[in-house]
Amino acid sequence: MLTNYLADIEQLLCEQRWDAALREACDLPQIAVALADPQLRSSSERVKRWCGKWVRALKTDSEGKRLERVHRVLCERLDHGDGAACESVPARALRRLRLHRLTRTLPGGFTSEHPAAADAQSAGEVEICYALIAAARRWYANSACRDAQVQANLARLALLH
Repeated sequence: MLTNYLADIEQLLCEQRWDAALREACDLPQIAVALADPQLRSSSERVKRWCGKWVRALKTDSEGKRLERVHRVLCERLDHGDGAACESVPARALRRLRLHRLTRTLPGGFTSEHPAAADAQSAGEVEICYALIAAARRWYANSACRDAQVQANLARLALLH
């Protein structure tokens, strides 16, 4: 389910649908935090901690600076969002995750290169998307694949119709 969601974001990026890709990618931290919670709850503080741990992974100096910038932008977005401090179920994000396993767009083929955006704003959005995709993959590979709560919640979501 999560793999399909990540592939769909990459497909949106290949199609240069920056806004849709950014919307889906920005849901990834909320989804990850909710999947690790027994009640599927998330809060901006827990999402910030997740981003701090997984987006700012140890990289080379230039990569570290780039990821630090992405982390700062994500935290600013969270600070300006609705219900910044309250815990709640990110129902919209979880619904989209669940629906991605039911409806798939046919990929037009993948390239090994990341698509280049024409303007600076789009380039920033693409950078955020790829940083979040990489963070979600690191999180799943290094933590979530062995986390019983995450696996139980993924199974619960898969069974919902």
